[in-house]
Amino acid sequence: MQRETDEFRDIVDGDWAGGNIAGKRPSAEEMTRSLQVLITRQCVYSHTAGIGRTYELVRAYPTFYERYFGALGYRLEVSARDQMVALAVPGDEPRYDGVFERLRKDETIVLLVLRLLWEEAIAAHEMGDAGTVETTTDALVDRIESATQGPPPEENRLLDILRRFQRHGAARLGERDRVGRVSPLTILPGIATLVPDSYVADLMAWVETPSQGVDSGLEAGVGPNPNAVEIERTEPPAASEGEAGRPGDRGRPDV
Repeated sequence: MQRETDEFRDIVDGDWAGGNIAGKRPSAEEMTRSLQVLITRQCVYSHTAGIGRTYELVRAYPTFYERYFGALGYRLEVSARDQMVALAVPGDEPRYDGVFERLRKDETIVLLVLRLLWEEAIAAHEMGDAGTVETTTDALVDRIESATQGPPPEENRLLDILRRFQRHGAARLGERDRVGRVSPLTILPGIATLVPDSYVADLMAWVETPSQGVDSGLEAGVGPNPNAVEIERTEPPAASEGEAGRPGDRGRPDV
């Protein structure tokens, strides 16, 4: 049984009408790997380690990847300036792709504050040539505290969260200074794909909506690998007589 599409086979055989990649043409295994990398990483760059020629293959055969992922309901984004290729989830289309992986509250806060720092750097003209913003974990902690008026995640938990988002192209964590207990942090342009404008707008609308007499929780989910964040207003189970419902009563907090 034929596993690949005709376009896939044309690329592997060197018969692609749009031309071929410079150097050795990709094998079927390399093409399959590039598809798997994009669906699991979401945002990759020319400098992303451990992904083979994924970035180069997408740049060489963009229409193939656009059609392939378009059939799955994703939109391919290619930024030559930022040397980034990414999968975005259109916000105006229904989704049917599986169970969403819920972000914990602290994960969602870190993700949102990374986007906030990135936007502030744009406004201050402090962005690097490749769409990156240089900061530190200390600056991130300070911004979390000022934005939420609450405590940030403890150090080890924060580093774990940042490593997770690093895998998906939101940021790059540098080597920790053991004396100063601070790590350099680079916010990457993929943060705008992971936290799109539509989500920020929905979040602000949710925050500004008056309570209707019940406690509400905000759930932030990311797609199977995580993709653009989805939020929905949910209500906790009704409290028993004489009890007040509390947002934290539902177990592990979702945002």
